[in-house]
Amino acid sequence: MISKPVHSVRISGVTLLTGAATGQEPTSVLLRDGFISAFGDSARHEPVDEEFTADGCYLSPGFVDLYCNLREPGDSQKGSIASETLAAAHGGFTTVCAAPDSSPVNDSGAVTRLIREVASERSPIRIRPIGAATRGLQGELLSDMSGLVAAGCIAFSNAGQTFRDARVLRRCMAYARTFDYTLMLQPSNRALAADGFAHDGLVTARLGLLGIPEVAETTAVMELLLLAEETGVRLHLSQLSTARAVEMIADAQARGVSVSADVAMHQLVFTEQALAGFDSRFHVMPPLRSENDRQGLLAGVREGVVGAIVSQHQPHDPAAKRAPLGETAPGLSAIESVLSLGLVLVNAGELRLSELIRALTSGPSAILGETAGELRTGEQADLCVFDPAATWVASANNLCSLGKHAPLVDHPLPGVVRHTFCEGRQVWPVSGPTE
Repeated sequence: MISKPVHSVRISGVTLLTGAATGQEPTSVLLRDGFISAFGDSARHEPVDEEFTADGCYLSPGFVDLYCNLREPGDSQKGSIASETLAAAHGGFTTVCAAPDSSPVNDSGAVTRLIREVASERSPIRIRPIGAATRGLQGELLSDMSGLVAAGCIAFSNAGQTFRDARVLRRCMAYARTFDYTLMLQPSNRALAADGFAHDGLVTARLGLLGIPEVAETTAVMELLLLAEETGVRLHLSQLSTARAVEMIADAQARGVSVSADVAMHQLVFTEQALAGFDSRFHVMPPLRSENDRQGLLAGVREGVVGAIVSQHQPHDPAAKRAPLGETAPGLSAIESVLSLGLVLVNAGELRLSELIRALTSGPSAILGETAGELRTGEQADLCVFDPAATWVASANNLCSLGKHAPLVDHPLPGVVRHTFCEGRQVWPVSGPTE
């Protein structure tokens, strides 16, 4: 993470907001030496190096993203650690987990160390590398998990690629369980998904698109849950898209299976109807599904079965999104819009604000085995200050990501991130303090 001098900061006029509660009155917060030092009157009268006034804003813990594509090493035309972590800071994120499908794949300690070295020089926020579960993400030979952990990886994923067969998957789980590693796997049955690129429903039937049935996810979820129950591995099911998967995970959690889950924000806001106009931005994997699935996923977040909301940020160069729909690269440039899309759901009465913040802070932190996501003295000062009443318009001119294919462009969005602090340092905006 970019090194900057540590100093004292006071933020005034903010209402405290966590996944558990909202403050009653605006207050002041003092940050010192990278930690929260005091609240209220104790914070108001201390001499400080910098002061920020943020009347009408909420102050929440910094957001944690469990799955973000940074595109470095490799794919520099799509993004870099510098550009995509700045985009994350713009979105209120202070920690992002870097997906392993870089080029080269993060399946060795050397690649992990490279990511961490570049991050220390160019990233304003904290990066947690995710290692590849199999060599080259090919789904055949297990990666050197112990070497990857020693280099700094916090979990393992196969980045949307499937395992060769259930025997390899079971061996991977058994190995991870032996050393108490977390597996973050995206459930998909390769044979059932085949060459599809949209939900197998009304829109694909009307437009003649190649569909992916819900059972492509649910059969994979069942296999993963049964193997996790047998091996005892700590399993995280990443980027769900179906209501049935949420029900299956709830049942497994009730049986004591060590399983958690997340969902991408766009799955909570959009459905298969977003593809009705052949809009290639919404070619995502897993595909946007039915309204029933969207409601089931929302219920999973509200009930805590789905513990985290992720950006599933995948920046692309413009050419990658200009081919015919089925030939475009899947993924949205989403990390700068996550909070705003969440506030759309809050304003529509589909999520409570506390539920949204929980799924962006304490929920993902708990999945990582960390205790961040609280606003207490002595806690590390990873913070987001946002104005829920203000609006902004995402455009090619104001998005920090090199990927300009945001979910909603040239459209007013609620919620403006005024400040992001990581370890007590302001990382957004980059121009310095404003009052």
